[in-house]
Formats: sequence, C-alpha cells, structure tokens
Amino acid sequence: MGALQLDIMKVKQILSLLIKGDSNRQIAEAIGVSRNTVNDYVKKLKSVDLSYQTLFDKDELDLQKLFPSKESLDSVRYANLLNMFPHFTAEMKKPGCTRQHLWNKYREEHIEHYGYSRFCELFSAWQESKKVSGKLNHISGDKLYIDYTGKKLHIVNKSTGEVIDVEVFVAVLPASQYTYVEASYNQKRESFVDSVSNCLEFLGGVPKAIVPDNLKSAVTKASKYEPIINKTFRDMANHYSCVINPARAYSPQDKALVESAVKLVYQRIFYPMSNMTFFSLSDLNKQIKILLTGYNNYKLQTLGISRFKQFVDIEKEYLGALPNIAYSVKNYNRAKVQKMGYIYLSEQKNYYSVPYRYIGKFTEIQHNANTVEVFYNKERIASHIKSYAKGHYITNNQHLSSTHNFYQSWNKEFFLKLASKIGSNTVVYIEKLIDSQPYPEIGYKRSNGIISLKRKFSRERLEAACEKALNSDLQYYSYKLIENILKNKTDQEAETQEVTHNIDGHENLRNSNIYK
Repeated sequence: MGALQLDIMKVKQILSLLIKGDSNRQIAEAIGVSRNTVNDYVKKLKSVDLSYQTLFDKDELDLQKLFPSKESLDSVRYANLLNMFPHFTAEMKKPGCTRQHLWNKYREEHIEHYGYSRFCELFSAWQESKKVSGKLNHISGDKLYIDYTGKKLHIVNKSTGEVIDVEVFVAVLPASQYTYVEASYNQKRESFVDSVSNCLEFLGGVPKAIVPDNLKSAVTKASKYEPIINKTFRDMANHYSCVINPARAYSPQDKALVESAVKLVYQRIFYPMSNMTFFSLSDLNKQIKILLTGYNNYKLQTLGISRFKQFVDIEKEYLGALPNIAYSVKNYNRAKVQKMGYIYLSEQKNYYSVPYRYIGKFTEIQHNANTVEVFYNKERIASHIKSYAKGHYITNNQHLSSTHNFYQSWNKEFFLKLASKIGSNTVVYIEKLIDSQPYPEIGYKRSNGIISLKRKFSRERLEAACEKALNSDLQYYSYKLIENILKNKTDQEAETQEVTHNIDGHENLRNSNIYK
C-alpha cells in the first residue's frame, strides 16, 4: 500500500465507524488521518469479502495478518528498490535531479512499487546507513573545496643537506570526492594561484564556485556573510568564469569534506612517502601524482566505486570549459600620472603613457608577465606590452597632445643640436650632463631646462654660465647650477688678471723684499 501504514488499533476504529455508517471524510477527521489513507483502507476491507462486523470481531493477531505493520515490508519489492539506491545517489548529484524524478523512474520500471512518501523514507534511511547524505546536498560541477594541509612535506638541498619544508595544497570536488594534491614552496599569492590553476587543468574543467577556507592568499577580510576577496583571486575567478565563495567562518559543516580529504591525504600520500627523500619540488610532485592516482582509483566501501569513476560518471560533464590560456598572476600598483603624461612602474623602473587628459590623476596599474594596464575610476585608459628593459618610456602616440608630441624627438643628438645654436661650451656641458645621469630621460629633462634659460637670459650669458661651470672644480652637472650662476650673475664677474702699475718710484714705497 502506498498510503500511510496505520496501527491495528486505528484499523479497528475505522471498522467501528464504518459500522456506524460514518463517511470516509468523517472517519478521517475523527481518527486524525488523511481521507486518502481512509479510502485505501476501506478498499482493502471491502476486498476481503467479509462484513465490517466480522472483521471487527477478529482478534488483533488475525486482523494484523490482513494489514501488515509498518515494519513488515515486502522483501522482493524492497530488494528491487534497494538495488537502485546506489544509482539514485549518483543521479541526485546531477544538476536538476530531484527525488520526484527518481520515484517516477522507479514507478515506471516496477509494477509493484512503493508510494512516493514511503520511497523517500526508505531512501533517507538507506543514505543514513551508508553515511552518504550529510547536511549538504552536493551537486555535480557546483563547487571545488580547497585548503592547505596543517602538516608539511619537505625536500632536501642536495648541496647543503638543508631540509626545506613545503606546503601541500588539497582540492576536492564534493559530489564525486575526486581529489587533487600538489606541493608548493609557500602559500603566497603566486604559489596559491598557480596551484588552483594546475588543479583546474588536472580536472579538465571549471566548477561554478571555488570554496577556500578563508586562506590569507584568497581572502583579505574574513566574514560569516560577506568576506572580502583579494583582487588577484577575484581576477583569477573572472578569467576562469567562476565565483569565489569562501567557507563561512564558524561553520564547520562547510569545511568538513575538505578536512576529511586532508586526513585521507595524510594516510594515503604522506605516510607512504615518509621514508622517501626528495631533492627537488618537481620530484616530490611526481611521487604525489603517482600516489594520487591510486588514491582516486581506490574503491569506496560505501558506494562500491572509485572517486575517479564517480568523477567520470557524474561530474566531469558538468564542469565549465577551461579558457585557452592559463591565468597569469596580476600585480596592482597605484600611481599618479606625471606632467609628461606617463605613469611610473617601479618594477623595471619604466614609464608608460596614458591619455594626456589624465595628467595629475591617480590611477591603478594592473600588470602581469606580459601586459601593463592602467585604470582610472575602474575604466581602462591604457594598455601596453610590458617592457623588461630598465628606464624606458613606452609610448602610444595617440595618448599625447600636440604639445607632448614634441617630446617624442628627445634624444642626446636632439639636445646637442639645440645646444650648438648657443655655443660650444653649452654643447660640452649638455653632453656631460646627459652622460652623467643613470637614465638618459633624466638628463633630457634637465637639458631642456638649461636650454630654455635662454628665454629669460641671453644666449651669450647662458654660454658664459656653462663655461664658468665647466671651469669650476665642481664635478657634477645640473640645471640648478646653471640657473644659480645666471641668477647670481657670477657669469659676468671678470676673471682675475695680472695688473701692471705705472707709479713712479718713491722713498716711502716698499717692495715685496721688505716682507720676506
């Protein structure tokens, strides 16, 4: 019977009320069960071909034989359903699958079947006995749990014998329990992102969400409801078209599965390697990969199939596609656009142009191994191929105004040519100034300043100032030095010369011999 199984005393109550002539609705209200349940029992009572009074007069044991108790299940019918439960468990992990779908399939295949309520009751009891239900219903392709083991592995420096501890990254797909393990030198941002990228390559696809355990490499500020994800990890998630959903603080059920995986990793990977010595991280990871293959192929006792088989059967097809290229770590800097229309990136001490209208604005620089992008108010305003030559100006001519385009002709020969129109001393001074700077562009700026002094002072005075600076004992060259000479008018001071006196001799005059 698909309806609720009633205690035999309630069956007697039904018979008593039927004898009185009550309707099925009235009986249902009187004994506190549904009308459908009463309808089912009335049908069964009529099929016995005995009067209600005769049935009522039977003792409980005889009556019980007509109505099996809740615990008296049909062994064949139950066995048929029991054999379907492992398959149903796998099906439940597929997106959109419900128990209603499974019951409909079961009902179509078996004429003698349980009703939906009893089906759910038996399925839940079986799952509980196999400990496969848990608090969370994991959907295939939905989440990837990631964490680091508390214990560490180590490698040995072959030259010095130094033992170097290394971190161990663990990731698990909860629906299939398919697991990935990798060793890295540390938990820093670059290592962490590389491990996640390598994991996704191993899986051959991307889940809808990555769930870290509030790792510092991933989460800037932990929160039970709205944690703050660091920019690099968010950018990586955008690259792989997934989201970051950190495990909730103080919610151990969110972390239980990956923590269970970590314990198994200790048993199946750490322990077998405990007597092995590795001299490089790559050798260590090769051995981890060998043991991991065995771990994922190990048959689970509860389900009778391996993690790998579950992954192939129920999860792989629901992972999103990998992008064409792996994610490259981005770095973030803040910089003000200089008067020349460039931002300065300290990594290689280079300058990158931005549209001149942003001069004086503060921008965010996002750069990886290949590109440099500049953002203002979250809008990208410039993009350049990264230069690894130090001290260069990388320019997009469209960024420059007509005035700034003048600067594109700047080089040593350009300034020497301008200096030649002033004088030879200016040429020599400008050349020495440019050659003395660690980066030519600094010399170009100072040379431009010196040559522009001809507008405030004359060409002749500027030439004289450069000559005076060259003849001095000072061994440095700068715009400020030339400017001070001109402001203080020291370029106009007469040089010390030998003076000839035409005074006639006199007895009161003394010569230098007197003071010897």
